[in-house]
Amino acid sequence: MSKKIAVLLMNLGGPDSLEAVRPFLYNLFSDPAILRYPSPFRQILAWLISKLRYKKARQIYAKIGGKSPILENTQAQAAALKQKLIQMLPDKTLDIFVAMRYFHPLTEKAVLDVQNFQPDHVILLPMYPQFSTTTTASSLKRWRDLFKENVMMTEICCYPTNPGFIAAYVDLIYQSLKEVPEKCGVRLLFSAHGLPQKIVDEGDPYAIQISQSVMAIMGDPTLKDVDYQICYQSRVGPLKWLGPSLDSAMQKASADQKGVIIVPISFVCEHSETLVELDMDFRKVAKSLNLPYYGRVPTVSCHPKFIDGLAHLVKEGLQSIRQDIPKMCPVNTVQCWCQTAHG
Repeated sequence: MSKKIAVLLMNLGGPDSLEAVRPFLYNLFSDPAILRYPSPFRQILAWLISKLRYKKARQIYAKIGGKSPILENTQAQAAALKQKLIQMLPDKTLDIFVAMRYFHPLTEKAVLDVQNFQPDHVILLPMYPQFSTTTTASSLKRWRDLFKENVMMTEICCYPTNPGFIAAYVDLIYQSLKEVPEKCGVRLLFSAHGLPQKIVDEGDPYAIQISQSVMAIMGDPTLKDVDYQICYQSRVGPLKWLGPSLDSAMQKASADQKGVIIVPISFVCEHSETLVELDMDFRKVAKSLNLPYYGRVPTVSCHPKFIDGLAHLVKEGLQSIRQDIPKMCPVNTVQCWCQTAHG
């Protein structure tokens, strides 16, 4: 079995200053997984969209210190995971690297860092529990296009029902429920980042895996009889997106005279969608709707159970190819490949 291990945490990335907002947006919309147009039309559209949207985006990041916290949060997760893996795999030499898809440190830097490390085995671990062609597949493809070393690689494409991920959210939800005033009825709103319906219709399994995560969480006995609903946030543009929207879910809760607790089910660390959209924008919506309660569950971040779950994914990835790992997607979707190894 391999002795020198490189684990790569793959995430979206975000601007590290207000001046970086427009370049970040350009990188995002230049991705063919995001804007599905051929070159050079995609790049022209990306330039136009970044020009039109960057002022609004700057205002968002200005509210949280002038930059995205996603890099620092991912680095904290990397440090916690490394500590756990050293305990779990004392006979291994290992290091954790971070590759951001749309802003520094980009995948190109991670490739150089891993090459310098000279590992026997590379574990690719996207920080997206639920697979989507717009996130996980894009990050993995970028790595494959750039990394040409002849070493064993394992790609962990999805883990929507990973025991550590589920247990961490169960614990965080339970703690949030204890803060609700007595006799105040609440509904859990599991809010995931939105996705155009067209992409789902083409076979993307994201929405299915969101449901799998929620079902696994709500199957815990501590959450028995708790009211809940799945919804989506962060819609952009005129296309039809996955629904129901978080706005409409909150309106329904208001009509039912229930408070809400938002669970950011597709986010594993804090960034603008949680710190601004959920903590600021939708809190104002809740007030305008006269909701009796508005709460928000933290992301799993460095929760010990989540980090433990990631560590077990890495450990399994170091073993021989597991043919018994069940596929998470129905046959009529773009198939996730769970854990695949090649080298």
